[in-house]
Amino acid sequence: MALRPETLPRDPDRLIEMLLASEGKNEALQATIRTLKEMIFGSRSEKLTVVVPEQMALSLGEAQAAPPEPANDERLNEAGAPAGAQKRRKRNIGALPPHLPRHVVVIEPDSMDCPCCAGKLHRIGEAVSEALDRIAPVVRVVRTIRPKYACRACEEVIVQAKAPARLIEGGMVTTAFVSHIAVAKYGWYSTLYRQMQILAGYGVEVDRQTLSRWLKEAARMLKSLYERQLAAMHLHAHLFCDETRMPVLDPGKGRAKTCQLWAHATDDRPWRGPAPPAVAYVFADGRGKKEIAAQLATFSGTLQVDGYSAYKALLKDERAAGAIQLAFCLTHARRKFVAVFKSTKSPFAQEVVERIAAIYAIEKTIRGLDAEQRRAVRQAETKPLMAALKARLDETRDGLSIQSTLTEAINYTLNHWAGLILFLDDGRLEPDTNIVERSIRPIGIGRRNSLFCGDEGGGETWAILSSLINTAKLNEIDPETYLTDVLERIVSGRTKNNQLDELLVWNWKAARRAETMKAAA
Repeated sequence: MALRPETLPRDPDRLIEMLLASEGKNEALQATIRTLKEMIFGSRSEKLTVVVPEQMALSLGEAQAAPPEPANDERLNEAGAPAGAQKRRKRNIGALPPHLPRHVVVIEPDSMDCPCCAGKLHRIGEAVSEALDRIAPVVRVVRTIRPKYACRACEEVIVQAKAPARLIEGGMVTTAFVSHIAVAKYGWYSTLYRQMQILAGYGVEVDRQTLSRWLKEAARMLKSLYERQLAAMHLHAHLFCDETRMPVLDPGKGRAKTCQLWAHATDDRPWRGPAPPAVAYVFADGRGKKEIAAQLATFSGTLQVDGYSAYKALLKDERAAGAIQLAFCLTHARRKFVAVFKSTKSPFAQEVVERIAAIYAIEKTIRGLDAEQRRAVRQAETKPLMAALKARLDETRDGLSIQSTLTEAINYTLNHWAGLILFLDDGRLEPDTNIVERSIRPIGIGRRNSLFCGDEGGGETWAILSSLINTAKLNEIDPETYLTDVLERIVSGRTKNNQLDELLVWNWKAARRAETMKAAA
């Protein structure tokens, strides 16, 4: 309601209170406008990007007398660290992987006679160069012949070799071909429609429904291994968790419903711990406490998450109350202040980002040390910085309007403070959830390409195959080689259900490495 002179109070204190509230509301509205403009016209990066004056934007009723001041991005990088501390871009200048096969091409001179005196030339050396090459993929037909044999003496017995087991019994494809389709979709984000077109280019006509059935059969065969991987990850005392939406067709309603893929991740490499890099996705109808509580029924330890309410509600669950401790994400807190700075150019928001940058600068120096060494450095160097940051947040919040976007960012940080500082006392923990967020990205890319999965069965297929494929990628092994070998072992019966631990990505990799070393010895 608009303010009118006759409705205004005469009490000066009340007028001051109304003025501050009005300024806070106005600031929040202005921040909303800037945020919307940034979402439409600005960069998607979390960096404090410099606004290009030449780039015009649609006015949403806000004065555009002059372009906004630069956001000083050159001083802050994505982790909040000074730009001078940014990692150098990784460039490969001639160092090609030694494990790749070499095709040797020797180019001799046109003539072996000396161009000066016509004498015979002799070899004195060579110049060697290497270039990455690619042979066009070959789609072939495997023709399997099983001869039949009979005995001339008795003429009653016919002997024939048993047909090898295949994933699609009686189908038109090998197990390796189905693995290729799965990795192309869930590892490299190529939709089934695109793969159908690629196959058509080779003269092979296959519809998407057939490709989808192949993938579902692969997921069915791999489900036990997927469940074993998830159970193995829950045995560790530190787990990351996040969730992302997964649209699923809702038959009869003419639209897609929103389900969820929850990501569970482990990675103890930053402190040389026992947990391997791994991710397991769990498909669920919703993203409430009920879903995450069921998924973590066997987990006990520290769960590192963002500030989503379902995780906090999890602590009220009777089983989880004493078994699970929540560690929150410093990066999520930082994002709040980055958003405030980008919309209001608040000096205090920039100060907070710079303070967090100093914390990450320390983290960079201790990455790779053992847990106790990391804890010692954090206690000596990081703990005073975090205490000083909290003091500044408490001090500044008292003088701000409750409707200010800066107040919202400060409140978020202080409300999660107990979980934000857990990493100070435990060298096994990370200050953020970046490990699981990196594993969520492949799902987002695949979802953007595919738009939705066909049904809930398709959602489970997505979860199973993506878990194994992306875990293979995290362990730096070729996912297609891994998936083909694992499927062939399971389909043929060479690996029984009680031996599935051998096929977990990290165990499979260790066994392959041991075989390679033994062969080289």
